[in-house]
Amino acid sequence: MPSSNVAWDIIDSVGILTFTRPHARNALTWDMYEALDRACAEAGTSAGLRALIIRGSGGSFAAGTDIAQFAGFTSGADGVAYEKRLDRMIDTLERVRVPTIAEVDGVAAGGGCLIALACDLRVCSPAARFGVPIARTLGNCLSAANCARLVDLIGPARTKEMLFTGRLLDAAEAASLGLVTRMAEPDAIDDVVRDLADTVAGNAPLTIRATKEVVRRIALRRRLDESAADDLTASCYGSRDFREGVAAFLEKRSPRFTGR
Repeated sequence: MPSSNVAWDIIDSVGILTFTRPHARNALTWDMYEALDRACAEAGTSAGLRALIIRGSGGSFAAGTDIAQFAGFTSGADGVAYEKRLDRMIDTLERVRVPTIAEVDGVAAGGGCLIALACDLRVCSPAARFGVPIARTLGNCLSAANCARLVDLIGPARTKEMLFTGRLLDAAEAASLGLVTRMAEPDAIDDVVRDLADTVAGNAPLTIRATKEVVRRIALRRRLDESAADDLTASCYGSRDFREGVAAFLEKRSPRFTGR
């Protein structure tokens, strides 16, 4: 793996990727995203792998992109490039030929939320939280593709409410929206996820592969061109509000947004 903050293991026919940056709630650096991309590539090409588990460590799934990664952004074009890079990685995860299972114990926020929701199945502990709190933290926005993924899963009204308020959905609410495949207590979640992975891995791989791909193609028919909202992305990332959001986060204070 190209990151010291990601562990990659293969046990029998199951690949397990673990984010190992617990002191930062597994906030994602560029090299952690690259490690995920590498794991997806291996899972998609290795004949022996039949399932992929993605999980965090230390009581968090992943708290989103490390805000320090944004400190060097100077224009809206930087934001557009970042969102396209994130889109490609989420698209790669969606396209993995084997079933993907997110093991969510704790926070899955921002990019971490998108990763969890891009997986085929999600096993959650009662401590699981899902959300993209950018309206109250950074003042940026999601790409058209990632907004579409949220709309596909929870509908337009819930997507707007979640993004407008910046709140996190708890495990019970996520389950009521159909986001949770199974619930498990923290001390049992590893075993529950592994049992599910072994069950899926033992089934007909061609059936699973075809099912994944047809569901993905159906979803694609409802999605805009990936550049359809580049103007909106650039307006947010190029704004004073975004620079204020990044500065406020790094200085550990509340941002003062002005709409400029």
